[in-house]
Amino acid sequence: MRKVLGAVTALVFALGVATFIGLPGATAQGGGGTIEADVKYNGAPQVEKLKVNKDTEKCGTEAVIEKVVVGGNKGLANAVVSVPGAKGVGKATKATIDQHGCKFVPHVVAMNPGDLELKNSDDILHNIHTYSTANPSINKAQPKFKKVMTEKLEKPEYVKLTCDVHSWMLGWVAVTPGPAAVTDANGVAKIENVPPGKQTVEVWHETLGKQTKDVEVKAGQTTKVSFEMKK
Repeated sequence: MRKVLGAVTALVFALGVATFIGLPGATAQGGGGTIEADVKYNGAPQVEKLKVNKDTEKCGTEAVIEKVVVGGNKGLANAVVSVPGAKGVGKATKATIDQHGCKFVPHVVAMNPGDLELKNSDDILHNIHTYSTANPSINKAQPKFKKVMTEKLEKPEYVKLTCDVHSWMLGWVAVTPGPAAVTDANGVAKIENVPPGKQTVEVWHETLGKQTKDVEVKAGQTTKVSFEMKK
C-alpha cells in the first residue's frame, strides 16, 4: 500500500512540475504590446468639389472628394498604419464598406487577406470596379435590390475602389499581411497585441505615399511612434 501511495505521489509531483514548466511559454505567447501611431501632415487639406447631375435624390448636387484630410493639431486622417512583419496576429475578420450617399464609407478600410463585404445602402444601381495588381480586378454591377456582395481579396496590396456609374466615387482597401488600423480624424491609430521585439511600422496614404520606422515593442506596454507625411 505504501508503495502504491508513493508511486501516486511521485506521479502527481511530476505532473505538477511539468505543468509549471509549461506556464512561462503560454504566458509569453499571449503577452503582446500596443503600438500607437501619431501621423501628421504639415500642409493644407486637398479637397475637390464636383457638380452632380445623376441620381441627385441619393447623391445630392455636389460631390466632395477629400484627398487629404487634416484634423486638429495637423493630424492626418485616412492613413493606414500596419505592422507587416507581425503575420498571423489576431483573428481575421470580414471588412465592410458601404455605399451611402454615393460615397464609400469608410473612405479607407484595412483588412487581412480574406473577405470584403460591399453594401449598397443607396437603393440605386452601383458598379464596383477595383484596380489592383496582386488580386484579380472586380467589375460587378450592384443593383439596388442586391444589398450585400462579398468578394475575396487574398493578396496583400492597396486596392483602389471606384464606381463606374458614379465616376467621383473613390475608396481604398488596404490588404495587409499583419495587423493594421486607419488613423482617425486626429491622425491617431492604435494596433494591439503586437508581438514583443523589434517591429517595422508602415504608414501609407493614398496621396502622400509611404513611410516606415522601426520600434521596440514591449509586452503589456504602449509604444508610441510619430510620422510626418510630406507632399
